[in-house]
Amino acid sequence: MTLPLDGITVLSLEHAIAAPFCTRQLADLGARVIKVERPGSGDFARAYDQRVLGQSSHFVWVNRSKESLALDLKHPAAAEVMARLVGQADVLVQNLAPGAAARMGLDAERLLRKHPRLIVCDISGYGEDGPYRDKKAYDLLIQSEAGFLSVTGTGEEPAKSGNSIADIAAGMYAYTNILAALMQRQRTGKGSHIDVSMLESLAEWMGFPMYYAFDGAVPPQRNGASHATIFPYGPFAAGDGGKVMLGIQNEREWQAFCEIVLRAPAIHEDERFQGNARRHANRVVLQGLIDDIFRTLTADELVRRLDEARIANARVNDMAGLWAHPQLRARDRWRDVDTPAGVIPALLPPGRQSAFSPRMGAIPSVGQHTKAILAELGMDADALEPVGAGAAR
Repeated sequence: MTLPLDGITVLSLEHAIAAPFCTRQLADLGARVIKVERPGSGDFARAYDQRVLGQSSHFVWVNRSKESLALDLKHPAAAEVMARLVGQADVLVQNLAPGAAARMGLDAERLLRKHPRLIVCDISGYGEDGPYRDKKAYDLLIQSEAGFLSVTGTGEEPAKSGNSIADIAAGMYAYTNILAALMQRQRTGKGSHIDVSMLESLAEWMGFPMYYAFDGAVPPQRNGASHATIFPYGPFAAGDGGKVMLGIQNEREWQAFCEIVLRAPAIHEDERFQGNARRHANRVVLQGLIDDIFRTLTADELVRRLDEARIANARVNDMAGLWAHPQLRARDRWRDVDTPAGVIPALLPPGRQSAFSPRMGAIPSVGQHTKAILAELGMDADALEPVGAGAAR
């Protein structure tokens, strides 16, 4: 089956999440992704944990379908290897420390002069210029800089996202920018330089709270898992200890919620709760009224009433619930993927395609493809042995 990016080669100097997430999605679409790793230890994300058959949960998530080239970038022969790889690549992706790629001669300006069809994508914390250019950036630090922590958590304590949301945002924008650049190159014959920053990526996702606080207005308050400005909208406890998430979006739903779910039409008629603004202003009182009724119901009973009233609702799942989610199973979203330690399940990329099925290839071991890649370049693996290794033997 033909995939959209068949014939496209991506060379990636990547670690952690942002760049690997970007390139894994390119690999899903058929691109050949050559991942350059440190000899021995490889991408440092390989050592984050050992939760998946002794392998890192982060690493197995974002590194399937890639080829691993173990290369010490400081080795005397590394420059020649990189030059030959770049000469055959369509895309170069890197998220090294600020300035590291430029020091190796792999900055976009020099590369595009020599390879005008190349697409160079640099992923960094703050971008290639500006006063923050040289600052190190990790996911939690960008969550802080982008104001994400100011709107997430409870009134007493901010909370970080439970996943690497800044890295994910940057990886997504790098991925979509590369796809756009490939389409543009098809029209113009010219490559381009893409400069993606984690700060700008997460700032884009902060659009609602930014505009809510427009022109000095009071920003959204932290309300845990409840909506900051709409009520009732959030998690509610049932009498059996289960929790159900629900959301009221308009007055028709509010009326149905009172009459069918609460079975208390008098609450709908109460002037304190007419319109979302009043419900939000009186949310403490309203929360108490709702809790008193929900305590008489099991979670299953509550979901049945919400469905009858056509009120949006969801179970408050944990990771076990997500692994076993009946909707994912019914839509056949799981595939088996090989890893160095054995087969693991993996979710198909979002978006069910009628024209093709995404590639779900193996996760490589460190340097698994080094010899084969060097052979393609007309080089021998001995050229990359540590300096002085031959004399030691």
